[in-house]
Amino acid sequence: MAEPLWTSDEIIQATGGKLSGKPFTATGVSIDTRTLEPGDLFVALGGARDGHEFVEQAMEKGAAGALASRQVFGSAVMIDDPLKALERLGVAARDRATGARRGAVTGSVGKTGVTQAIMAGLTLKGRAHSSVKSYNNHIGVPLTLARMPRDTERAVFEVGMNHADEIRPLTRMVRPHAAVVTTVGPVHTENFPDGELGVARAKAEIFEGLQPGGVAILNADDRWFDLLKGEAEKAGAEVRTFGRAEGADARVIDFYAETGRAVVQARFHGKGLDVPILQTGVHWGLNAMAVLLMLEALGVQLGDGLAALGGFEPLAGRGAETAIRLADGDFTLIDESYNANPVSMASAIATLGARAAAGRRIVVLTDMLELGPQTRGFHAAIAERLADARVDLAFCAGPLMKSLWDALPPTRRGGYAETAAVLAPLVARAVEPGDVVMVKGSNGSKAGLIAQALGALDVRPGEAG
Repeated sequence: MAEPLWTSDEIIQATGGKLSGKPFTATGVSIDTRTLEPGDLFVALGGARDGHEFVEQAMEKGAAGALASRQVFGSAVMIDDPLKALERLGVAARDRATGARRGAVTGSVGKTGVTQAIMAGLTLKGRAHSSVKSYNNHIGVPLTLARMPRDTERAVFEVGMNHADEIRPLTRMVRPHAAVVTTVGPVHTENFPDGELGVARAKAEIFEGLQPGGVAILNADDRWFDLLKGEAEKAGAEVRTFGRAEGADARVIDFYAETGRAVVQARFHGKGLDVPILQTGVHWGLNAMAVLLMLEALGVQLGDGLAALGGFEPLAGRGAETAIRLADGDFTLIDESYNANPVSMASAIATLGARAAAGRRIVVLTDMLELGPQTRGFHAAIAERLADARVDLAFCAGPLMKSLWDALPPTRRGGYAETAAVLAPLVARAVEPGDVVMVKGSNGSKAGLIAQALGALDVRPGEAG
């Protein structure tokens, strides 16, 4: 049976609410009846659909009680604003877990993978807690905090943003002992009048919540390193660095990849170190260094960090590789369909270019979104990267990727369509045994549909994708 997480009395004390119905004890916290588990506290948030409409359904699925702002079916703690109450519950969870060391992860790319790899290391050391999936916004961060058990020893939180002033309140909720900025790039720049500089300043907000004497872990290769370092030091942080740059605390010397795995040759605080990982993306050289520094800052020994990285598999849509069996042989699918921006696109294409392939190197790309006025230029510039990586064919979907399509030489054009759904069957007909096929694009441009269609080609029952 799950351990008690919150009693109704504790929820009342944390939120200032009042009990309606019978006292209850919750073993979890949920905002979505589709994923609610028996015993959860259901928080009736507003949104496209008012969460109060789903309280009865939550109770039928076994919710222990609700956090609501108007009378609902079953037991509830009544409050004025469910989101504000969730935030207060998160802060209360943070404060009662007095022994927990907390880390925070932000950056333009790599947040979720780095967060989950850190969690793998924390789990080896003791009672650990982390964000699930990409729960990194104004709802996901307090929800993750509210779910943190009182006996947690270490925790890591993913913190994201689309605009300025979004990270600031979240990091002040988390109050991390260590924070990492994976990298800064032209992501969400349409929301920043000063472009990438604005993104860098927004990422630097993460340091404002650091505990006194906390650790800031920075990418020494990043063009905004000096700005980030200045902001971290202004917040009183101890700065530690990772990168390929001379003098980095965790320095990548080389990266050797083969099918399904790689070795990062590194120097960690000046000592030589080989780091085996189950990733092939070249960006995982730097990610691995960031993970080791974060684990160190959270009190996890190097051996546990290496063990965690050595067993950490690629997340769905973020570089997972699958051998897809056709009638006359296999091709390799590299699924990078979860998201895309110029930084991650460059890394993924470079990784593909470094791969040995019995057949062709093929990319299937859908639009990169939220890039502002330089959007079409960012897309067209991919053509040069494809040439450098010796990619044989490119398939493109979406109005923005038309800029890339127009920039490609005829010999590299595989096919173009306005949407991912229309492009998918064209790619499926084109792949052959021996090919290495990478699918990448932004969530909103539906690259995942193409990855699913290619996975469905597998002729082995039950093993597709």
